[in-house]
Amino acid sequence: MNSKPLSLLVGDNPFHGISHLSQQRARERPLEQTQKSTQQAYRIVECAVENGADGFMFSVDEVTLSIIRQLQKSPKAAKARLYAIAPYAYEYVRKSTQTGGVSGLAMNLAREMVFSSNVRVITSNLNGLVRFNLSSLLKTYVAYELARIKTASGNIMRLDAFMLHEIVTDMALALNLEQLFKEYIAFLESRHVRPGFETRNFSILVDKFNRWNIDLGKLTLTASFNNVGFQMCPSKRECEEALKVACGAEILAMSVLAAGYLKPAEAVGYLANLEGLSGAVIGVSGEAQAAETFRVFREGR
Repeated sequence: MNSKPLSLLVGDNPFHGISHLSQQRARERPLEQTQKSTQQAYRIVECAVENGADGFMFSVDEVTLSIIRQLQKSPKAAKARLYAIAPYAYEYVRKSTQTGGVSGLAMNLAREMVFSSNVRVITSNLNGLVRFNLSSLLKTYVAYELARIKTASGNIMRLDAFMLHEIVTDMALALNLEQLFKEYIAFLESRHVRPGFETRNFSILVDKFNRWNIDLGKLTLTASFNNVGFQMCPSKRECEEALKVACGAEILAMSVLAAGYLKPAEAVGYLANLEGLSGAVIGVSGEAQAAETFRVFREGR
């Protein structure tokens, strides 16, 4: 059993509704409906914090940044720790349809980065950008996203970790981009932000990072853990074994309810008994559900 209580984070997946709206309907959604949804999401996060959540894990996009702007004004919710994941793939797919495809998206994103508050970082990486150097591109992009988060959170809320989305993490793992991982980690450490990675290939990541002499103790890792093995690749057993040799990393479980297959009471016992697990991220779609779910996890952690 874990010697320390699990950290509990409220996740943002239910706030996006990606599977419920086509891209066209999403583009046509009225502004007032979007604002109403953001208000509802803010109240859910605030309710979760009041009922035991320690923080908020979010993909960086305008919906979640709007939630953070409101959270920092709440005396209770402003204490919530922030865990960011980027890039938010769906946001860029949606923008590409609005800006004329990939080329239009690239030009739009470039303009946004140039006019962000990270001119120094962009200038320092300009030569690399011109040569299409992956490390320089990644550093510039991460600096841009950090600026967006800082603007939203102000000086009140704390960003505990910045994680690469599983799409980027797992592709870089497959291509054995050891140096890219190391430069990304060093860059975030230079900005005094804890580096992290979201992955669907937890055991492979742990094995490669250990072989590459990457200090896992300095990282936050998010991967699927649940007692039915849902999305635990390549297997439940191998992920659990990798957890034992992750050498002090902050490891956060996602998919803990197996997409709704498990009840909170069924999930909490399994997680509490996983040695090496640091916390869990749980998505909730209503205030009543938030209160009940986080109460169960708080009492069982």
